[in-house]
Amino acid sequence: MSGILEGKRILITGVLMESSIAFHTARLAQEQGAEVILTAWPRPSLTERIAKKLPKPVKVIELDVTNDEHLARLEGLVRDELGGLDGVVHSIGFAPQDALGGNFLNTPFESVATAMHVSAFSLKSLAMACKPLFPAEGAAIVGLTFDAQFAWPQYDWMGPAKAALEATSRYLARDLGKENIRCNLVSAGPIGSMAAKSIPGFGELAEVWNTRSMLEWDMSDPEPTGKGVVALLSDWFPKTTGEIVHVDGGLHAMGA
Repeated sequence: MSGILEGKRILITGVLMESSIAFHTARLAQEQGAEVILTAWPRPSLTERIAKKLPKPVKVIELDVTNDEHLARLEGLVRDELGGLDGVVHSIGFAPQDALGGNFLNTPFESVATAMHVSAFSLKSLAMACKPLFPAEGAAIVGLTFDAQFAWPQYDWMGPAKAALEATSRYLARDLGKENIRCNLVSAGPIGSMAAKSIPGFGELAEVWNTRSMLEWDMSDPEPTGKGVVALLSDWFPKTTGEIVHVDGGLHAMGA
């Protein structure tokens, strides 16, 4: 039996550790029949080392999503390797340390601007860089968010950055829908990834899931989120766009 991504060509960003959602998305995508290509920044050698643990060999492309030259050359590099793309996974987020950990009121605009550029505007940048690679029948763009409806402990300016990411996804879905390009997000519960470890006091935020989520949540298991991403990349959601799918144990639906 073939997998749900059989014959698909997928670009995945953000593979930094074996524990990352992006790594498990890449593994599951390969297991479901996709050809995968990875991008990496700022240390492609780290991604190349982690990529060796995937079921099949993959090409790693250096890509800084804030660098116009990197974005401009992406089409040619991917076309040489895969010929085109059927899906893109945006798993990119960053905020300077002074924008996190309880420093919301004192964060300078320069740090906020960096968080917004890397974590939100980059979804549009990546989508447009990859758009010429999409076939006439359309493609799927899937990003990762952390529910921006609420003000989370320690998360500070990454919260508004994720809110901007969620709005960006909806506008991309609006403007690209006429070309049958779907754009959706997966809102994950906390995972013990490199990104999470960079947030001071992350344990305080994660503790919420131990007491309030409807389903048991395992911070050490990124696979459920990876499955959600792979499902949205597949043809099983042909008319779903502008959506945020929660893979968070149900916490988003809980009241006080």
